[in-house]
Amino acid sequence: MILIIRKLRIYKVDEFGVRNYHNTFLVFLALLLLITSMTLFSVALLHFEATSNHANINNFSDALWTMFMTSSTIGFGDHYPVTNGGRLVTGIMFFVGFGLVGFIVTKILGSVIGFTNTNVRNRELRKQNAEILERNKLLERKVDSLISILEKVKN
Repeated sequence: MILIIRKLRIYKVDEFGVRNYHNTFLVFLALLLLITSMTLFSVALLHFEATSNHANINNFSDALWTMFMTSSTIGFGDHYPVTNGGRLVTGIMFFVGFGLVGFIVTKILGSVIGFTNTNVRNRELRKQNAEILERNKLLERKVDSLISILEKVKN
């Protein structure tokens, strides 16, 4: 598995050893997770709604449409759950879908607009921190040297 991941080159390791995953991979993974979630939640929704005589979600297509509308936060209202189990599944899908859709949109806009590239900022901050630490070590050696000289003069 690790060999496959290395061959796909889904991330780059920077000079600090930090893995920076490519946005394309992250968006693909989030889309896959979103579609899988919508499909699984649709099956669960259909299972709960099939027990009600008042259900307006009568087939997988209606359930998938409901999950799609729920995750996109549009919610046309043409199909909605009437059972408590269906409402619970739809509520969970709202949070999962809303999170994943928001993540996908953020990654795409971040790539297109490019104003929120935190990887670059993080690398710059790591580099500055490394320089500060090196400078502190140098100053510490100089202070130790001065203390040594002062002790010699004192004695």
